[in-house]
Amino acid sequence: MPLLPVAPADPAVPMDPAAPLDPAAPLDAVAPLDAVAPDDGPSADAPAAAGRGRGAGRGGPGLSPSRANDFMQCPLLFRFRVIDKLPEPPSEAAARGTLVHSVLEKLYDAPAIARTADAARAMLPDEWAELRAAEPRYADLFTSDAATQAWLASAGDLVGTYFTLEDPTRLEPRERELFVETELDGGPLLRGIVDRLDVAPGGAMRVVDYKTGRSPRAGYEGSALFQMRFYALVLWRTRGEIPRLLQLVYLGDGHVLRHAPTEAELVTVERKVRSVWANIETAARTNTWRPRRSALCPWCAHQDLCPEFGGTPPELAAGAVEHAIGVAPGPSTSAP
Repeated sequence: MPLLPVAPADPAVPMDPAAPLDPAAPLDAVAPLDAVAPDDGPSADAPAAAGRGRGAGRGGPGLSPSRANDFMQCPLLFRFRVIDKLPEPPSEAAARGTLVHSVLEKLYDAPAIARTADAARAMLPDEWAELRAAEPRYADLFTSDAATQAWLASAGDLVGTYFTLEDPTRLEPRERELFVETELDGGPLLRGIVDRLDVAPGGAMRVVDYKTGRSPRAGYEGSALFQMRFYALVLWRTRGEIPRLLQLVYLGDGHVLRHAPTEAELVTVERKVRSVWANIETAARTNTWRPRRSALCPWCAHQDLCPEFGGTPPELAAGAVEHAIGVAPGPSTSAP
């Protein structure tokens, strides 16, 4: 079933409290969500992505949708990020995405009546100060107050777009920045962070992910859909129910993509995840992390270390592969 592009919602559309989650319905034409206590989650020492994520995990080798996509894109990139843990320079776009996510998460801490666009924009300077304190590498991102203010204004535009797509005064998310994790039988530990989980009074789940870029062109939704199906698979395995709706909110161009997953799709995603992990384990055993040239190479932060561009990967630290993957390389292999 393809993703469905949806026009911005009409905030005036009334909601039926008994309405189900409908894949074709406007965004805010979904019943107000109940505010019962969240399900028991993992313990409090969870790894967080870029400082984000509530809940906790068991730690140890595992696979997130982002890292799975890294390996499918380029095994050497996966190695640089997961095993070498090489730093990557901050970018204005990535920092803006983190900032906007933080504001949209904390927006729902306020009473419904106070969740206005002006209130959300007013949160940006303080949230940016908190992010800079948590991530010192952001400190030198801008060289002047004028550049900082222009960048904050661009973040404010994205926040403003959000309010054309949803009416947060009519939503009560069950979870925000939810850390999810499950271990497949005989397979990898899967983990990720769900931006928002909505649960209707009847128990139907809607998984929501905010994207600060533009929506993909028709036919290029595969990566985003894989991420959302990955989350749906983890929720299905941990909660025993398939989410009714997967929803991507693109703030860059004000579009929403929705998808109603099926059991057959999630079984296929599980097979794909197992296959990716098997290939990762093979690369770890043979210590073979081959580069794969693609149209995404110009955006890679590690071109100077990539053999495709005349570089040489650094020597791996002793035990790094086993620590990251749970598999020790064989004694006679040494490929990048």
